[in-house]
Amino acid sequence: STGSSLAFVCAGKGYQFNVVSSDAFAKEKLDTMRAFGANLILEDSINGEITPDLVPRMIKRATQLSEAPSTYFTDQLNNHDSIVGYEKIGEELLNQFKQIDAFCGMVGTAGMLMGVSKSMKKANRRTKIVAIEPDESPVISTGQTGTHHIEGTGIGFVPPLLDKTLYDEIRTVKEAKGRKMVRLLASEEGIFVGISSGANVVVAIELAKELGPGKTVVTVAVDTGLKYLNGTLFSD
Repeated sequence: STGSSLAFVCAGKGYQFNVVSSDAFAKEKLDTMRAFGANLILEDSINGEITPDLVPRMIKRATQLSEAPSTYFTDQLNNHDSIVGYEKIGEELLNQFKQIDAFCGMVGTAGMLMGVSKSMKKANRRTKIVAIEPDESPVISTGQTGTHHIEGTGIGFVPPLLDKTLYDEIRTVKEAKGRKMVRLLASEEGIFVGISSGANVVVAIELAKELGPGKTVVTVAVDTGLKYLNGTLFSD
C-alpha cells in the first residue's frame, strides 16, 4: 500500500520510482504500481508465502539500489515520518470518541500503531494499546518466526520503529481467524477489507468482551478487499 502511494506521488511529480516488492504480495498492488509507471524489482517467494527471509532480502536489494546517484531511499522500516503522519489519525479518533478505553492494530513497520499510540497516550495514559502479530510468526512476543500470508505484517524481525513504552500488550491472531472475519465483515456488515484488517477486528472484539459494557475499543481497517480479489481470500 505504501508502494502504491509512493508510485502515485512520483507519477504526479515526474520522478522515476523504483520499488522492491515480491510475488508474495497481491497482484492488484503490483499492477497498481506498474500503472503509475513504477519500475518493479521483485524478490521471488516460495509458493507465494511470506517467509522470515523475504523482507530482509527486499531490504538488502533496496539498499543496494539506493546507492545509485541522485537517489532518495524512503527506508520504510526506519522512517519516523510515518509515525508523525499516523499521530494525526490518533488525534482524529480522539475527536470522534468521548472516551477510548483500548486501541489495537497489526504491526508491520509499526508506524501506524506508534503514531496512534503517541496521540492516545498523551491524552490518556490509561488507554490500553495492543499490538497484534500473526500467530504463525510471533517474532515480537516469542522471538519465533514462521510463514504466513498476511501482507504488511509478520516481517520476520522486530521492526525498529516499535517502541515498547508505547504499547501495553502484544497479542497474536491465527491467519484463519483473520480470513474468516474478513468474509463476515463483507457479508454481514458491508465492510470490504483485507486480512490484516480482519485480524484487527478479531482482537478488537476480544478486548470489547474482556472490558465489558460501556467501554470503547477502536481499531482501523487498513486497506480494501479490492486488493485481494485475484487471491483466495474470498474464494477458498
